[in-house]
Amino acid sequence: MANEKIKMKTEPRTEQGSCAASRLRRAGSVPAAVNRIGGGTTLVKFDAHDFKAMLRHHASEQMLVTLELEGQELPTLMREVQYDVMTGYPIHADFSEVSLTKKIRVSIPVRVVGEPEGVKVEGGILQQMLRSVDVDCLPMDIVEHFDVDVSGLKLDQSLFVHDLHLGDKYTLFTGKDVAIAT
Repeated sequence: MANEKIKMKTEPRTEQGSCAASRLRRAGSVPAAVNRIGGGTTLVKFDAHDFKAMLRHHASEQMLVTLELEGQELPTLMREVQYDVMTGYPIHADFSEVSLTKKIRVSIPVRVVGEPEGVKVEGGILQQMLRSVDVDCLPMDIVEHFDVDVSGLKLDQSLFVHDLHLGDKYTLFTGKDVAIAT
């Protein structure tokens, strides 16, 4: 996602509360809230079909989304999506406005790739201990996930956070001695 621009058209909404949100959902919209940098919250709504289509193409819930609101583009970070427990459809989303020049702290998933030598040859079992790492980065540098190659792991070996090579764009905040996979 680092170089991909996600844009969503939004419309402001004035009504708030559960009854108003239910009416929006029945009309084919998803209610959302945008926390602004200067303070305050802007209430918006999305077309439900467009919002679900956008979510289908992205695994991470923390992603940079440019909201088109009343003729201006607003860079935001999608913080949370709430889903209906019966249907699985999104029923509400929370966004935070971000500055594209200031670093922010996000949690990025860790994806284990490769087949460890300890599993393939020695009959071991791979266990992934850590599912995500916390990093500080610019909003444009947020990625869907970090890939970690475990193909060199032998029996009774572990891969730790300090073994990650993320580059200068990212500052790690997860403990360096935490095991990712063993």
